[in-house]
Amino acid sequence: MMKKAEWGRRQLKSHESTHSETLAIEVTKLTKTFENKNAVSNLTFKVKSGGFFGLLGPNGAGKTSSINMMSSMLRPSSGEVKLFGMNVNSKPLEIRKIIGLVFQDSSLDRQLSVWENLRFAGMLHNLPMCQITDNAEKLLNLFNLNDKKNKPVRTLSGGQRRALDVARGVIHSPKILFLDEPTIGLDLPTRLRLWEFIHELRVLSGMTVLLTTHYLEEASGCTAVAFLKEGKLVLEGAPNELTSSLCSNVLEIESPKMNKIFGELTAQFGIGKQKFRTAYINLKKHEGFNLSSKLDQIKEKFGSDLTKVIVRPPNLNDVFLWIN
Repeated sequence: MMKKAEWGRRQLKSHESTHSETLAIEVTKLTKTFENKNAVSNLTFKVKSGGFFGLLGPNGAGKTSSINMMSSMLRPSSGEVKLFGMNVNSKPLEIRKIIGLVFQDSSLDRQLSVWENLRFAGMLHNLPMCQITDNAEKLLNLFNLNDKKNKPVRTLSGGQRRALDVARGVIHSPKILFLDEPTIGLDLPTRLRLWEFIHELRVLSGMTVLLTTHYLEEASGCTAVAFLKEGKLVLEGAPNELTSSLCSNVLEIESPKMNKIFGELTAQFGIGKQKFRTAYINLKKHEGFNLSSKLDQIKEKFGSDLTKVIVRPPNLNDVFLWIN
């Protein structure tokens, strides 16, 4: 059986020269208009070779339109995208040789076997059969699909099909992998297993990965993220930098009577955000009050009306909450 590390050593040779400060993705003033409405507006960002970049935001924020333009699937209204220095609009055929794309919806043929799907994808990229076989064996090993090789795709679990989608997208050893909502519809354990595969694939191959998702916790491992809101980039940076600049801790309080007590909470602790039954209050390092004492006062006053009171570190969901 082919060891995972062996594929990594071989693949890294082709990527070593593209790392350091080389730009894998350069997006400049990218705009897409549909019926006089901008789905994406003046989007600008850069991703270094080998980076893991997250394009984040709610449904309808422009994430899929952006990834479709970056992958030559959709022509922009204005602006440009360069991948390793090549203009996507002027060199779409060359671009498609160096990218892999995993769509929101699976592109697998469920009647074909796992191996037949990988072989077909390799043939679309004009790979010689020996290379298709070699790459397929390594990927099946990496994604723990060896025992499913000759099984029809329709017999696989949802997580196994999604793993195969990713394997299909990288059968030709692309320099850049675009993942558009790769774990949508999967349960949490399956999502976590798929991310383990993707992270290992990235480490072994050295490829640049751009992810779109509205599961913000999935982007915590990114080297950088950008938040989209109504097609516009509103915040960008490394996840740890964005969370640490927001606050030192988050006070999270849940109550079925939150509409009634929210004003009292903000009077005690400062400006907060309310989402349904939960209040989120950002705590800075030097607030000038005794937190434990104030929490005791709140618990004493509202007692049975409080179903949860916790103080925790901030995360990307908090960042998203405060920019919306």
